[in-house]
Amino acid sequence: MITAHLPSGYVLGRALKAQQWVMAAAMFGAVFPDFDMIWFHLVDNKAFHHHYYWVHIPAFWLITGATLLIAARLIMPRALPVLGGFLAGIALHLLLDTFAGGIAWSWPTSRHLTTLATVPATQSHWVLSFLLHWSFLAELAIWAAAIALYFKRKTT
Repeated sequence: MITAHLPSGYVLGRALKAQQWVMAAAMFGAVFPDFDMIWFHLVDNKAFHHHYYWVHIPAFWLITGATLLIAARLIMPRALPVLGGFLAGIALHLLLDTFAGGIAWSWPTSRHLTTLATVPATQSHWVLSFLLHWSFLAELAIWAAAIALYFKRKTT
């Protein structure tokens, strides 16, 4: 996914019938893993695929998410819906990146990036290859769903 993580978080929040803070958390979680692009470009000089950073590793989020949920339940139960929205957004991000980007679902036993559709380098820039590949239709569908849900909310 290149453009559809934020609208996917909106669709998720609407599916959860989320209130304002949970909606915001779901949308933030849906884009959060891609903040690793700052490190990828400015520090690591694109040394390796950014989906190998901890923010794109499902095992990391399984352990961290479970720990945070337990801590929130014990310390601040009112934060559970917001935390749940954030973690659901991250899970959605990882699922969507599996579609055409690759996620290391088997880590730590394997570094293999599992992907459902491979986007070949057919254009001069990788972004163009993604934009002109049939898998980009999924992104357009997510955008269409988010826009439709937004305007449906405005009319009801």
